[in-house]
Amino acid sequence: MTPMLKGYRVLDITQFVAGPTCTRIMAELGAEVIKVEMAPLGDHGRQSGLKARGADDRDCSQSTYFFQHNHSKKSLALDLKHPRGQEILKELVPKVDVIVENFAPGVIGRMGLGYEELRKLNDRLIMCSISMAGQSGPLASQPGFDYMGAAYAGMTSGIGEPDRGPVQMPVAIGDSATGVAAAMAVGFALLHRERTGEGQYIDCSLLDTYVHMQEDLIPRVGLRGAKAIPPRSGSQHPNGGPTGIFRAGDERFLSIMVMPYQWKRMVEAMGMPELAADPRFDTPQNRRDNREALKLIIEDWMAGIEGGRDGVLAVLAAARVPSAPVLALDEVIEHPHMRQRGTIREVTDPHLGTFPIPGMPARFSSEQEDEALTAPLLGQHNAEVLSELLNLSDDEIADLHKDKVLVNDRRVR
Repeated sequence: MTPMLKGYRVLDITQFVAGPTCTRIMAELGAEVIKVEMAPLGDHGRQSGLKARGADDRDCSQSTYFFQHNHSKKSLALDLKHPRGQEILKELVPKVDVIVENFAPGVIGRMGLGYEELRKLNDRLIMCSISMAGQSGPLASQPGFDYMGAAYAGMTSGIGEPDRGPVQMPVAIGDSATGVAAAMAVGFALLHRERTGEGQYIDCSLLDTYVHMQEDLIPRVGLRGAKAIPPRSGSQHPNGGPTGIFRAGDERFLSIMVMPYQWKRMVEAMGMPELAADPRFDTPQNRRDNREALKLIIEDWMAGIEGGRDGVLAVLAAARVPSAPVLALDEVIEHPHMRQRGTIREVTDPHLGTFPIPGMPARFSSEQEDEALTAPLLGQHNAEVLSELLNLSDDEIADLHKDKVLVNDRRVR
């Protein structure tokens, strides 16, 4: 089968997670993605994650972090601060369909590589800029990472125990979600170009993505003010339910989410149908206001179930009450569902060995995942890209390396 994005070429001038996620999705769907890495060290993600072991691999540019976010791409390691490096990038612009960048707003423009300049070289160009707060507005000039976007979006303030300060999320949810949103936007822009011939500029931000995740509270607080903001509620959802994290008798945890129409199922599964009429719990509002008392009752019931967490899950599943074990990451990696579906997949790198990475966030009936994923060493495709697309000779490429306009990992042959 022909991959659905085969024939499209992307210049990826991004680092870390959000930008690389966008372009990695496109690469997996068949686009030729040329990752332009900044000399001398390339994507900062190469310095994170696990590195290759052994005396000969101490300075290897490969890492598990970089592999996960940048497999299926080509690496062109270029000094974009050097005038010749900027010229090379401009010479590539007419050869590509899409450019994705995630410099701080204004940086790419100061290098003469902003959209208005580049579209003069390719009026069908689609360019996507990814940043913390976007290209416009009072916060636009402020550089930042995922956790800054979460803080500005009101996400961080709602997480934690009620008697303590907010809690930092341990994973970059906004980065990954913004990467997916950017890939979606680029795909739509490509569809628009197919219909009209017009290129387009796309502005994606982590802050916009995080605010978009607020599924309920923005209109509520907008109408009722700060009094409508629920207090931090720790392991229990502020809307009651009961919804949250509960401890079973074997000291393992499970997640339960009970919608109002499922409340009777829950109490019947517990063998406590009288709770349905208990004035503390007979409405969603009352269950919300008395959620701590309800949590104690539920956990006391769980403590008496044979088989601990698994026994509780079996009882709830039989009653069709939504529940799931709170798995540690090692359990996630080895879970049969994750493996069979490809949510977790194994990859092998000559420098790093065999290890798991996440699968694609979507499945297509006409697409087949590549089972032999590879990630490039720094500058691995310098010669290939510049000879094929710009017709540079071996001597010209050698001179660019000599002048340090191009760099590469010493293992590149």
